[in-house]
Amino acid sequence: MPNTRQALDGRAMGIMVLLCMLWGVQQSHLKAVVDEISPMLLIALRSGISAVLVALLMRYRQERMHLAQNWKPGLLVGLLFAMEFVFVAEGLRYTAAAHMIVLVYTAPIFVALGMHWLFPAERLSAVQWLGVLLAFVGIAVTFLGHGQATTASSQMLWGDFLGVLSGLAWGLTTLVVRGSSLANAPATETLQYQLVATFVLLLIIALVTGQAEFRSTPVVWASLAFQGVLVSFASFLIWFALLRRYMAAQLGIFSFLTPLFGVLFGVLLLNESLEPHFIAGASLVLLGLVIVSSYGWFAGWWQRRTQAQRQS
Repeated sequence: MPNTRQALDGRAMGIMVLLCMLWGVQQSHLKAVVDEISPMLLIALRSGISAVLVALLMRYRQERMHLAQNWKPGLLVGLLFAMEFVFVAEGLRYTAAAHMIVLVYTAPIFVALGMHWLFPAERLSAVQWLGVLLAFVGIAVTFLGHGQATTASSQMLWGDFLGVLSGLAWGLTTLVVRGSSLANAPATETLQYQLVATFVLLLIIALVTGQAEFRSTPVVWASLAFQGVLVSFASFLIWFALLRRYMAAQLGIFSFLTPLFGVLFGVLLLNESLEPHFIAGASLVLLGLVIVSSYGWFAGWWQRRTQAQRQS
């Protein structure tokens, strides 16, 4: 099974910036409407909406699900993807949206570590290992800086921990896609496994745990349209299409923009305050992400530049 992917080009970089803006605002949006619809239920319903849209798209394209070949990795990917959003929805009940978005996007670090062990062509360099170390030091700083163990700080600490778990689940999802038959499956099929699993699992959890608050207001319906069509359908479909074409580690070259956008939206839309320890820890995490994700691209660019100079 071929596992080679091409380096990022200008078009892919531009698409990633737009995706990062969209993903950056979703955490703040989930928390902004929490009094009218719970995050758990909103994520479940948006996944159901997106699953229907993907099914219609597959029918239009005359694509079919390759269940005989892909049902096992599809089930695993679906469960991991669903657990990512279980952690997000639960974590947003205790921590700030700005915290959640930074910790969710530790996923590229986990992806880079996994790719190092699974795919020799994408092994980490010494500089990238430094980036991994900085990122994990940053995570430690965000946790250790909570100070005195008050009820509020303990709740935020728990929410932050769930944010890290969501990043790990997302990273594992990407690794399963790259390391299984789904690597060559249509992006629509890969996405459909995840959407259906997320809809079923989170809807059950929402109903069982009493997180099924739903007020039929224009804001709620607009939120479902935004989350279901743009966030959960269009953006993830584009993400998996990129994942099939470009190197997974390099797709994170601009991923550090997502936490930045997320923090910005959290401050602007929710008036969230940023603690000094969180700013310090998030800065280390983002620096580590930049080093891990961009080093390969810069190294390749420098090599091509050097070769071109020698030939001239």
